[in-house]
Amino acid sequence: MLQVLLVTFPFFALVLAGYIAARRRMLPLEAIPGLNGFVLFFALPCMLFRFGSTTPIATLLDGSVAGIYLVCALVMVGFAVAMSLNRRIRWNDASLGALVAAFPNTGFMGVPLIAALLGSQAVGTVIVTIVVDMIITSSLCVALSRLDSPGGAAQAGKNALKGVVANPMPWAIILGAVASAVEFTLPGPVEKTVWLLADAASPVALFTIGAVLARSQMTSNHPMPLSDYLPVALMKLLLHPLLVLLAGLSAIQLGVPLDPFALKVMVLVAALPSASNVSLLAERLGADNGRIARIILVSTAAAFLTFSGAVSLLT
Repeated sequence: MLQVLLVTFPFFALVLAGYIAARRRMLPLEAIPGLNGFVLFFALPCMLFRFGSTTPIATLLDGSVAGIYLVCALVMVGFAVAMSLNRRIRWNDASLGALVAAFPNTGFMGVPLIAALLGSQAVGTVIVTIVVDMIITSSLCVALSRLDSPGGAAQAGKNALKGVVANPMPWAIILGAVASAVEFTLPGPVEKTVWLLADAASPVALFTIGAVLARSQMTSNHPMPLSDYLPVALMKLLLHPLLVLLAGLSAIQLGVPLDPFALKVMVLVAALPSASNVSLLAERLGADNGRIARIILVSTAAAFLTFSGAVSLLT
């Protein structure tokens, strides 16, 4: 366990550094969108392209991983919505809460953290889960969030798909997969530039997570009962990885060609804290961002122990 904590500590320490920097105003809140933009549009796509282009194409097209992970994500969304809906928490808030229960912080945190723990051979499986969450899980939750609004779920689903198309991360993954399939390599100077941006993704993304969490807490500081957010955070950290583990083991017993190593990676992805960018989505959709921010903050803080515990049990 100590060895695992030594590996995971720097990643969570960078999140804490970003949180403190924003809380103490060493980093102006107005600068956070700039950091987020750098990670989302430059550094992270370069990192995903690098991993995608250097990963065997068969790993990136693993249908067993995608299918099992998707089923678990759908179960998590359905369960979280059913547990959250009440007189105060309607479809908008319940659906965005379900999204943070099912959508791990894979892009900003999972890719570098799991690569550090299990090696670069784990990244292909991580990329498959990113595609599932970005294209299906997030689009479904956005559509569900509009069930109480005049536009309805159909229009929301279209808008969600537009958001996916405008997101550079799926395109970086697709380009990396194509490069892997045709064994294409970038020209030397271009490759070095892309690789430098890729190297910046991990530290800047982790620092940005902390800053985003601090800003959300500072701007959404209204009283709220623990029952509104703590159960969802626990679902993310405990129920989600357990569900993926049980589903994967059952699939293997039924003869599904799922690599045990890939299952281990999937469980660790599910054990990650909630995706921090859902807080931005909640703001845009008019959901209770204070609730979403609290779920993300609690899951991120607690994940230092729960994620490290999952790694210790699986490795």
